[in-house]
Amino acid sequence: VLLIDQLIMSWSFALSFFIVKQFEFDLIMRGHFLIYIGLFGIVSLITFYSMRVHTGLIRYSSIYDIYRIFSAVLVVSVAYAALIGFWVAPIHNIDSVNIYLVLLISFFVSATLLTLVRMGAKALFIYIKRSTAGERERVLIYGANGFSIILKQALEAGGMGKFIITGFIDENPSKTNKDIHQKRVYHISAIEKLQRKQRIDKLVVFAEDLKADNLKQFIEKCVELGIKVVTVPPTEQWMSGQLSLNQIKDLKIEDLLQRPPIVIENGRISSDLKGKRVLVTGGAGSIGSEVVRQVLSYSPELVIVCDQAESPLHELQLEMEEQFPEANMAIFIGDITNSTRMYSMFKEYAPDVVYHAAAYKHVPMMENNPCEAILTNVMGTKNLADLSLTFDVEKFVMISTDKAVNPTNVMGTSKRIAEIYIQSLNGLNHKKVNGSSHPYTQPSQTKFITTRFGNVLGSNGSVIPRFRQQIEKGGPVTVTHPDITRYFMTIPEAVQLVLEAGTMGRGGEIFIFDMGEPVKIVDLARKMIRLAGLVPEVDIPIAFTGLRPGEKLYEELLNEEEQTIPTHHSKIKISKVRVYSYDDVVNDIDELLKLNKNKDELQVVKKMKQIVPEYISKNSRFEELDLQLNN
Repeated sequence: VLLIDQLIMSWSFALSFFIVKQFEFDLIMRGHFLIYIGLFGIVSLITFYSMRVHTGLIRYSSIYDIYRIFSAVLVVSVAYAALIGFWVAPIHNIDSVNIYLVLLISFFVSATLLTLVRMGAKALFIYIKRSTAGERERVLIYGANGFSIILKQALEAGGMGKFIITGFIDENPSKTNKDIHQKRVYHISAIEKLQRKQRIDKLVVFAEDLKADNLKQFIEKCVELGIKVVTVPPTEQWMSGQLSLNQIKDLKIEDLLQRPPIVIENGRISSDLKGKRVLVTGGAGSIGSEVVRQVLSYSPELVIVCDQAESPLHELQLEMEEQFPEANMAIFIGDITNSTRMYSMFKEYAPDVVYHAAAYKHVPMMENNPCEAILTNVMGTKNLADLSLTFDVEKFVMISTDKAVNPTNVMGTSKRIAEIYIQSLNGLNHKKVNGSSHPYTQPSQTKFITTRFGNVLGSNGSVIPRFRQQIEKGGPVTVTHPDITRYFMTIPEAVQLVLEAGTMGRGGEIFIFDMGEPVKIVDLARKMIRLAGLVPEVDIPIAFTGLRPGEKLYEELLNEEEQTIPTHHSKIKISKVRVYSYDDVVNDIDELLKLNKNKDELQVVKKMKQIVPEYISKNSRFEELDLQLNN
């Protein structure tokens, strides 16, 4: 590249010299032409080498490279003019040509040629890449601003000829039907017509723009039209380098389902958790691990993470050590059903706040293993709650589920029994130490709070990861029933609301969260297939497998007899439910746990139905018990 640059510089100087001398070759060669061009070549070589003009990759040439070329040519011209004017001409008495006019002409000729060579080489490179890239995708860019232009250039440069940028699309009428960088800006209302005419393959969207509701509606329209939607990270993450193809991500269904960001009062949460010792049970799970992440951001004195899953705990520990290197965190491996192990944890760490997220949650599995559901969801919760009283924990926040409302399965009922027990402990006038009761002169100061919400997007074992795996394998995507619906919430926003509810709880409340509108699971499956750039029932079949044991079509957040009262947060309400007597509840649970020891599943579930009368089994082997109890 340096050699080619010098050939162009020397040729441009010679041409300019000839022009000034009117191409009188005899006079030129008898003059001092060789001295002039020899000195010019030396000055040019030293300048270009020093300014490293030749080191840029030509295929990535930009305005900055053109600026460097013009700067180098200008430096050569000025340095050469100074050399001739102050040293060569006076000493050697050579002044046979107007060298300044030669340099002026040479400046424009050489700068133009050097730029054209680079642009030509870049264009040739792009042409060859496009010719050998195979099938190319027609791409539409959302937005018509400076960042969109940068994205266009990055896609053209980094895509290696894989993309044809068909234009930009925007909702601002003042920008539409105009050209930017030789590409037309279309209005979003024209997407159907545009798809018919140009057959758009992909829509590229900045990831940070996905939160806007109007954009989500437009994206859903694109998905229906068969346009695959992909996202790119914010420009600050790649402007310093090149946008690589692996930074272009397929749009996820979570991006379409998530709602506008929830606003929480960080100040209240901070004052509630700062300097406190916080225990998170089930800390390696989807919800528990997010509780750990968010709690650590509020500068607690210590976070104790309790779980029985060794590998996920280890991964979480490594992640937190990287994200919060100054944080004080204790990892405690233990089963919440082991009261002795839990006692040693409370004694060693003396937590101030407990977030109880440990539970068995999969409905069909618990329907087939009811005794295990009772052990973990009921007895495990009881162990932790009793210890919280014993060790004067300030606040105990239990994370429950919408499946506890009018339950139709073992899992939901086990969580409802845990809710009942937690509520009965609030304000209790005694505490238990090693199994015995000791009277209190004042009620216990431990606040027992329950939070209840539906499914979280992308949690371990949930429907979205399963659908994604099925689509990657080519299908079929399995849905239990064409009419089944579920509420969905992202993991971070669910945990935000748990922390917020924890700050406002005075004890005994069941907080329910605004889950938005329920989502039809078959519609979710179809959207995920389209997001993968495929056609439902054509590329990927959908198979209906029938409701699983204990599963119901529609989840509820409130019992019919319950009433709600608002809180200061629009997304959180308090459910007014029947409050049970502690003595009655503890007698029922003690009897339930005794039956559970005998592993007589029918008797265990029968007792569950007596404790929770609204529990009516559906699609389950335990339906016969409902007939017995009714008779």
